[in-house]
Amino acid sequence: MMDEPVLVTRDGAVATVTLNRPAAMNALSQAMRAALYDAMTDLDRDDSVACVVLTGAGERAFTAGLDLKELGSTPGALGAANATDAAANPVRAVEACRKPVIGAINGVAITGGFELALACDILIASTAARFADTHARVGVMPGWGLSQKLSRMIGVSRAKELSFSGNFLDAQTACAWGLVNRVVAPDALLPAARALAADIASADPAFVAAYKRLIDDGFALSFGEGMALEQARSTAANRLVTPASVEARRAAVQARGRNQ
Repeated sequence: MMDEPVLVTRDGAVATVTLNRPAAMNALSQAMRAALYDAMTDLDRDDSVACVVLTGAGERAFTAGLDLKELGSTPGALGAANATDAAANPVRAVEACRKPVIGAINGVAITGGFELALACDILIASTAARFADTHARVGVMPGWGLSQKLSRMIGVSRAKELSFSGNFLDAQTACAWGLVNRVVAPDALLPAARALAADIASADPAFVAAYKRLIDDGFALSFGEGMALEQARSTAANRLVTPASVEARRAAVQARGRNQ
């Protein structure tokens, strides 16, 4: 099992998916991309799973991106990696999951690995985490969303600085720039990610999935269009909410708030 390119473990409603090629800095080979698709598809279909943590094996890398050795020796490998098919494109495999995905960034996330990190809904970074976009250095245009997502997250000029230079961004600066939610010590990374995942899993999974879809769909629109989308979906959903259902949950919500 430890030789598998992707490992999946479970703790209640929380699943942890681990990219498992630490000797190769968890480089995204074709086999790993296919295995990640299978893992994310299985977890998406599993009603007992409410939240997913995605991380990398070892201490050096979340993932160093596409396997450059494989790209340089396998005809058509780059074209396959740029396919829209989620079985070949790990970003689509993660984005297609209806459950929230927390990226636990344990080391470097480089180029395609950076793009995979940005596919997650929430990022928590170890102090050892670093991010880099080396597309310009390698001479390959991004095809998994980095050129569009990064500027929307940290601003156009910061995104251009990273993408044009290929320089690393450390975890603390990534947090200050709004790229990651928080930075923790390496040994606290998975406990922190799993604790947050358990908090998310304690909410109604179907509601969280619908809320995730609303946020993602609206983010792809203009502000006005997003507001109209929210109004339409909230009107449709909230007309089904009864006073009795709100009252049934009120005490639990208040008790949780007092304990936080």
